Amino acid sequence: MVSDEKAARGIDQAVFGQLPDGRQVDVYRFTNANGIEMRVINYGGIILSLKTPDAQGEFDDIVMGFDSLDDYLSDEYRQANPYFGALIGRYGNRIAGGRFSLDGETHSLATNDGDNHLHGGRQGFDRVLWQAEPFENDEGAGLVLRYTSEDGEEGYPGRLETEVTYTLTDADELVVDYRATTDKATPVNLTQHSYFNLEGEGRGSILDHHLTINADAFTPVDDTLIPTGEIRPVEGTPFDFTQPTPIGERIEQDNEQLMFGKGYDHNFVLAEQAASSSEPVLAARVWEPDSGRLLEIATTEPGIQFYSGNFLAGDLTGKRGQAYEHRSGFALETQHYPDSPNQADFPSTILEAGETYRSRTIYRFSAQESAGS
Repeated sequence: MVSDEKAARGIDQAVFGQLPDGRQVDVYRFTNANGIEMRVINYGGIILSLKTPDAQGEFDDIVMGFDSLDDYLSDEYRQANPYFGALIGRYGNRIAGGRFSLDGETHSLATNDGDNHLHGGRQGFDRVLWQAEPFENDEGAGLVLRYTSEDGEEGYPGRLETEVTYTLTDADELVVDYRATTDKATPVNLTQHSYFNLEGEGRGSILDHHLTINADAFTPVDDTLIPTGEIRPVEGTPFDFTQPTPIGERIEQDNEQLMFGKGYDHNFVLAEQAASSSEPVLAARVWEPDSGRLLEIATTEPGIQFYSGNFLAGDLTGKRGQAYEHRSGFALETQHYPDSPNQADFPSTILEAGETYRSRTIYRFSAQESAGS
């Protein structure tokens, strides 16, 4: 294991464990010039921990996860599979019925969320061993992760060569760059599935976090969380986070969409159509009042999935030895919209042979005394 002591700017690497087939899993620790520390393993591209300062300069870990590989491989975790900290692919979010048609051919995918396909299937990118290459440059330090998904894997067409780069910068940012190429047209929708609690992981509810989402609309879902195809304005609904609002303020309102998701588990249509630009656009801000920590997320993606930890049930124990209770972490997954391969009016997620998929998301860490705007 890697020590929890804060290191000087740079990179440490150690053995984290072994997979059942004997392959070694490594853990990489990156520390920037200001003491922010991130640990990543090459299994699933999982972000194990992320330590940032509060308004008083005290560091704490703000992402959920475990200290041992065995915890990620356990039957208990695999059954619940909250995807703590993992890279998601080929397709983040849901595809209705585990089926889509492309170029006149119907493709059948694994159905691992009721009748639907979720987060790449039973053996998604969150459960594969990535090739890892650490690096340092003038901006900071990070890790390049590479994985080749063969033609037919989980039912997807095409051989997809994927590269994801994590860069922890000295500007207190985590930059995630996604790149992929294919030899055959295929849906691609990559994302990162860290759960945050800005007070510190294992420290209770996230319902007092103040959330702002740069979205005037969201995509309503049916009772299996598949989008209906409608783009619905957030104004006048519990989904209006255009101004800083505590996550818990309206989460228990009598609302059909909240009932379907058991809280928030919805895609928000970002006000700036960032997918048409190579420059990331501010998607969300989250501020926690006790610590003063502020998380800002910018992306080139057109949507962001806000999930309020509704299915956390206290049956998984995290790094502090604390049970991860209901709504003790939130996820903000930058993405294209769910079920886009079956929704002609949604932005396309089809990557053609000869094209290159590119996406960038930036997480900015700071602290301040008020929610701000």
